[in-house]
Amino acid sequence: MNPPPRTPRVPERPSLAGLEDKWVGVWEAEGTYRFDRDRPREEVFAIDTPPPTVSGSLHVGHVFSYTHTDTVARYQRMRGRAVFYPMGWDDNGLPTERRVQNHFGVRCDPSLPYDPEFTPPERSDPKRQVPVGRRNFIELCERLTEIDERAFEEVWRRVGLSVDWSLLYTTIGDRARAASQRAFLRNLARGEAYLSQAPTLWDVTFRTAVAQAELEDRDTPGAFYRLRFHADERPVYVETTRPELLPACVALVAHPDDERYRELLGRTVHTPLFGVEVPVVAHRLAEPDKGSGIAMICTFGDVTDVTWWRELDLPTRAVIGWDGRLAADPPPGVPARPYDELAGRTVHAAKERIVELLRGSGDLDGEPRPVTRPVKYYERGTRPLEIVTTRQWYIRNGGRDEGLRSELLSRGRELTWHPPFMRARYENWVQGLNGDWLISRQRFFGIPIPVWYRLDSAGEPVYDEPITPPEDMLPVDPSSDVPPGYTEERRGKPDGFVGDPDVMDTWATSSLSPQIAGGWESDPDLFAKVFPFHLRPQGHDIIRTWLFSTVVRSHLEHGTLPWSDVALSGWILDPDRKKMSKSKGNVVTPMGLLTEHGTDAVRYWAAAARPGTDAAFEVKQIKVGRRLATKILNASRFVLGLGPVPDGAEVTEPLDLSMLAALAEVVREATEAFEAFDHARALERTERFFWDFCDDYLELVKQRAYGDGPAAASARAALTGALSVLLRLFAPILPFVTEEVWSWWRDGSVHRASWPDPAELPAGGDPALLAVTAEALRQVRRTKSQAKVSMRAEVSTAVVRGPRAGDVRAAAGDLRAAGNIEVLHLEPEGSADLRVTVTLVGGE
Repeated sequence: MNPPPRTPRVPERPSLAGLEDKWVGVWEAEGTYRFDRDRPREEVFAIDTPPPTVSGSLHVGHVFSYTHTDTVARYQRMRGRAVFYPMGWDDNGLPTERRVQNHFGVRCDPSLPYDPEFTPPERSDPKRQVPVGRRNFIELCERLTEIDERAFEEVWRRVGLSVDWSLLYTTIGDRARAASQRAFLRNLARGEAYLSQAPTLWDVTFRTAVAQAELEDRDTPGAFYRLRFHADERPVYVETTRPELLPACVALVAHPDDERYRELLGRTVHTPLFGVEVPVVAHRLAEPDKGSGIAMICTFGDVTDVTWWRELDLPTRAVIGWDGRLAADPPPGVPARPYDELAGRTVHAAKERIVELLRGSGDLDGEPRPVTRPVKYYERGTRPLEIVTTRQWYIRNGGRDEGLRSELLSRGRELTWHPPFMRARYENWVQGLNGDWLISRQRFFGIPIPVWYRLDSAGEPVYDEPITPPEDMLPVDPSSDVPPGYTEERRGKPDGFVGDPDVMDTWATSSLSPQIAGGWESDPDLFAKVFPFHLRPQGHDIIRTWLFSTVVRSHLEHGTLPWSDVALSGWILDPDRKKMSKSKGNVVTPMGLLTEHGTDAVRYWAAAARPGTDAAFEVKQIKVGRRLATKILNASRFVLGLGPVPDGAEVTEPLDLSMLAALAEVVREATEAFEAFDHARALERTERFFWDFCDDYLELVKQRAYGDGPAAASARAALTGALSVLLRLFAPILPFVTEEVWSWWRDGSVHRASWPDPAELPAGGDPALLAVTAEALRQVRRTKSQAKVSMRAEVSTAVVRGPRAGDVRAAAGDLRAAGNIEVLHLEPEGSADLRVTVTLVGGE
């Protein structure tokens, strides 16, 4: 129930200035958005809010997508639901580490001890970063994220997000660490997590493994080098872009149907420079029309090399190390000369030197042929990825299990997608997986892998017998905590133990955001009320990462979807139609916009974009939003300034009933739109009606509303009734101006008021009456404008002709008053559009 109206207290000069500071404080003090956990599950609406990455500052793209979510939260709250709307900070992982390195001028060296007196340099020098121990580095990460998190919260409060700030969590906090480690240990116990030493995509800058979901292809210039391999009867030419991997060559491969090389299959050739004997093998992934049609298989140049190596059971000759340099010693079977010419060099330097050597030996045929080709990079990296053999932790995700892949595809079909076409992106990703989810990272500020390893009598780890903690011990840090049955004195010693040094990928934690926010295992009553959640809002670009990984974790742990619906936001594009992102340097920070134009104006721009579609950043659209907010203030001031509605007054006049009938249809359409998470359609329909209401209806009834008697009471009752409904329709999108106006004449918050219902509006009106009468008035005004006279200029005669001219009779008095018309003739005729002939006093 909504509180009854009281005598309005309208400011003499209402203004949008200062509304944010005023109402943010009130909402916090009164707990307007506090989640009521006493409500039953069926009355709860739970939102799995994206925890933004805390590494720098928010940009206008964040405001764009989070506003979409907030409109849904506010709508559901007005529908009477207890809205569980938490906020989290994604503060662990590589982005935070990079920011700490740049901000403080340090780098982490885990071999260094903890220095409790350490103070970072006064001035950061990226080229001379000071090495610090892991614990010191983590303390700096925590210090900086705390500062960033306060700045983030300030922006979100200014944006008007109706989150319950008492539900705040961080992805590096104890609750998140315990949940992440618990989920991992259960994955491990069920056989869903496993440790494997295998070829791994590797970023040599950050010296960490990279998962398939974190890759991106970038067009990179290079060259094809034509190398001469030596067979008994003839040379064999191979074209490659990576001649520096020649010492890693373990075979040549051709397509089994390629007649040019059929006689070589099953035989051997010798590599140039090194003279290593390698077999010539067949595989259907070989491309006869690429280069010379026969390729080197190296360990490892790309993911196809890995496939060939695995399926053809080839040996390993690894040459590239974790640091991106060629190993100091040659791999087995490769002679020390001329390998020593390459040892210790970067990939680029090794390529230059080996090309010189090949040219000198006569094994380089012709000159390199320039080419630009897609090369795989870590999405946050600047150098091409390498493939090195490392020991890593994986979680099964269907990449190697058709049964699990099918189950996860079915989960995608169970999910309701907004917009629906986005489901194809999920399915394309799942169907294209070529391996399990690599979750371990060789970094520092993250959630530790919660295992230790027993050391044998030689001090070597026994990796196939990991030691795990009991769940009541979580969270743990194996680098400082001791496993059950051991003492600290046995760390690193033969027959003792060693902790796993790695941390989890940040997605391994973010994929548990419903469990972390919902109190999984730590608050069973809350978890039962919110899980599965109702909505996951997010960007469409992280369907493959955050959305899919969350589905995987929920499917494996709970046997269900983590939410019923997912709403996707698009990107914000700069004037060149490129995605705004911090990495591209084309972002706009929001605080200046919020201060200059007002929050409601910025939210209007954001909410006007349809779900899943990209939108251009346009200040002119923000200005339209400010104009709308200002009009709401002024129109409300007019309506509430007319005086009180007499007790028992009813809406009786046909024009008033017509307006309210049209408004009832808007309520139905806006409700349908919000139920489908289409905030843009709800706004468009409400805004269109509002401007017609101001431009047409207010002008038509203004004089009658100022009068006395039942007709005046009808107008005032219709105006205040419409104002109440319009404020509630706009409230999810324009929270500040609607709250301000609501406070002039209603107690409580508009955001706790009930969503409008068509049934609360009087029935029996014909919406067409207002439309036809408004059109007649517009034509009268157009005539006056063309004659360059005042809108209050007298009209001696107005003749309304058209098939619906007779309908105007029910509103003739309002039309005459608004147009200052002395004589009004209505002539229903024909099938043409409405036409009005106007004769001005003193004119023709």
